[in-house]
Amino acid sequence: MAVVDLTKLPPRGALLGLDLGEKTIGVAVSDATRAIASPIELIRRTRFTAEAGRLFALIDERRAAGVVIGLPVNMDGTEGPRCQSSRAFARNLIRLRDLPIAFWDERLSSMAVNRMLTQEADVTRARRAELVDKAAAAWILQGALDRLRNAPG
Repeated sequence: MAVVDLTKLPPRGALLGLDLGEKTIGVAVSDATRAIASPIELIRRTRFTAEAGRLFALIDERRAAGVVIGLPVNMDGTEGPRCQSSRAFARNLIRLRDLPIAFWDERLSSMAVNRMLTQEADVTRARRAELVDKAAAAWILQGALDRLRNAPG
């Protein structure tokens, strides 16, 4: 497979959502009907092969049909080094396993999740650091699911 447009992901089955940080990868999964995204795991960044191995295990366990990776586009819509890094991560995953991967603009996802955890959930700073990447992955995936649900056709 390859990197595909969001609407070109397989029409059925769960999707995995990823928030690629410098130190961690937040992982979320959708239900099979793609109604809701839930945070499931935080993978510590070490070696790419270890990260990919854990992601493939999650894909298999959850029977995921595809992956949605948050793309950290700049506020002006341009792509910087973090976008290039996310795209390289996707290419490297595809080299190891043939799977459909789509990107979703993640602008403001971490900020929104931090605000939610601080104001609405009253989560402490230490606990928030643990939760933010997983929650951001769910935020990213939920945005993609909502877009798919409202896509024409």
